[in-house]
Formats: sequence, C-alpha cells, structure tokens
Amino acid sequence: MLVSEFDYDLPPELIAQHPLPRRDDSRMMVVDRKTGRVSHAWFREFGAHMSPGDMLVLNDTKVIPARVWGKSGEAKIEFLFIRELEPGRWEVMCRPARRIRLGDSIDFAPGFEALVEEVEDEGKRVLRFDNTGVRALLEQVGYAPLPPYIKRARGDRSSRPKDIDRYQTVFARKEGAVAAPTAGLHFTKEALGELKTKGLKIRRVTLDVGLATFQPVRAEIVLEHKMLEEWYSVSPSSARDINLAKAEGRPVTAVGTTVVRTLESAWRDGKVRSGRRASSLFIYPGFEFHAIDRLLTNFHLPKSTLLMLVSAFAGYDLIMEAYRQAVRERYRFFSYGDCMLIL
Repeated sequence: MLVSEFDYDLPPELIAQHPLPRRDDSRMMVVDRKTGRVSHAWFREFGAHMSPGDMLVLNDTKVIPARVWGKSGEAKIEFLFIRELEPGRWEVMCRPARRIRLGDSIDFAPGFEALVEEVEDEGKRVLRFDNTGVRALLEQVGYAPLPPYIKRARGDRSSRPKDIDRYQTVFARKEGAVAAPTAGLHFTKEALGELKTKGLKIRRVTLDVGLATFQPVRAEIVLEHKMLEEWYSVSPSSARDINLAKAEGRPVTAVGTTVVRTLESAWRDGKVRSGRRASSLFIYPGFEFHAIDRLLTNFHLPKSTLLMLVSAFAGYDLIMEAYRQAVRERYRFFSYGDCMLIL
C-alpha cells in the first residue's frame, strides 16, 4: 500500500486545541467490525458496551514536562527531553536544530545548564548536565510536551498548569513518556470505579511513549517505513490475567494504540509474555492480531502509523469511511479530541 492512501481531508478547525471542561464530555464514535455499522455516542456510554468479566487494559505511563526553552548565546531554542541515557545525560530534540552545535553551552535556568555532547540527525542532540537532578528541574521549568498541532505561545505560563494536568491520564504512575497515551485521557477516576463495580477486570501495562509513536512517515510505500524503538513492560500478574481472559473467551479491550503495540509485541507462543523489552513493531493492514479484541482510540493524523494501525484492526475501507463521517459530523480530532470505540 502507498502511504498516500492513508490521507484524508481535515478542516483545521476540527483539531482540538484545548481539552473539554470534563474528561468524559467527549463524543465517541462506535465502529462495529462485524456489521460495518458506524454509530455516534458519548464516552460516558462506554460502559454500556462492556460486560462483567471483560478485560480492560490501560497504559499507565506518566508524561514528564519535557518541553523546555533554553538559550544558546542569544538564540532561544525549544527542546524536547526524550529520555535519560544515564544520570545527567539526556537525549533531546531541538528546534531550530541548526543553531545547536557540538560543544555549545545551553542555559535553561539558574543551576540548569548543559553541554552539547553529541549531534545526531533530524534535530537529535545529547546533552550533558553537571546537575543530575534534571527531572526535578523539569518539574519546575518544563511544559507539557504538546504536539505541534496544538498551538501555544512560547512559554505560555497561563496554559501551563492546565496542560500539565490534562495532558496526563488519571491513572498515570510510571514516569517516562514524552507524549500522552491519549485514548486514556477520557477516563475519570469515577468512570473507572463504575467499570470496576460493573465487574470489568482492569489491568495495566506500560509503554513509554517516545519518538516512534509520532515520527513522520517519509516513505512512499508503507512497507518501507521503519519504526523506532520504544520500551514496554508487562507485569507477571497482568500477563497472567490477560492470558486467562483470552483462554476463557472474555474479550480484551485495549485503551489506546500503545496498549495494542505492547500486547502484540509481548505475544509469544500463544500468550502474552511478561517482562520489559524494546519494540519496533509496525502494525499496518495485513497484520494478524492475537492479543486484543476491541480498541478505544482517538482520531489520528493523516498518513500516520497510528491510522495504519487502526486500519489494520478494523479494515481500511471501514476506517476511512468512519473518518469521513467524523469530519462530516464535526468530531474533535487528535490528542485533546473525541474518541472511537472499535468493537
């Protein structure tokens, strides 16, 4: 398939720029894979599609305030802190990257300076800090790492607290992501409590959302795209309970594409295997799913690997028709937008 086959027309005003007043105020498109039917509901009705004993799997990764502005000489540069390679040594993305050269000194804040130790392609750099408490400093000066389609003025202090709160799931607990698993943003603690009361089995896995999730696809042919690695972990108890649900025929619902990639990466010899591993799994039409039966997901960018994943799960024609309907019905798109439940 060609990457261009995953393009669609999206009016810019449908890209959600702010979260709704309540997390569960969002709309929810319901797509039935068996019948091909597309219907329209609200996320608050999510539980109506679930039954006692069903397995719901969440990604409990926690987003760090990884977006920071620093100065190199007189130039102000935007940095995205990707991952800590070792204490005091971080891989980052920067823009404009041409202004950051090997050996440059970067001043972020008093006591928060770094030296450019390595220069890599596409804006990647490795920074060395004398201060090893970089995470604590990010909490003080960092901003939520919102995607570039969510427009905020540089250093917008007024939006910072709300974005740090709302670009994070209520069940986040394992710090390490630079983008939110956005399907989980719709859940409130009350909604999760109601699902537990109904008898759903809720388990957690972790995928530290990194560059692979939102890297652009520059190839013309889908097969030529290569995914970057992201780390995931599945606990022995989660693996055991998910495997039991599969063995007993109880459906497994993945909350988000990161859960899909985690469980399908962890599938070995007929079951989900526990452990922490790196995955570069690329899911596109033709992929054979083993671990998941249903998927809650947001609406994804044109020509993205995430749109290819949902097309693999529900069928290309059905998903592209669903997206046309979403545009026609004025759904809100992307990270702060509405969601889709694929049955």
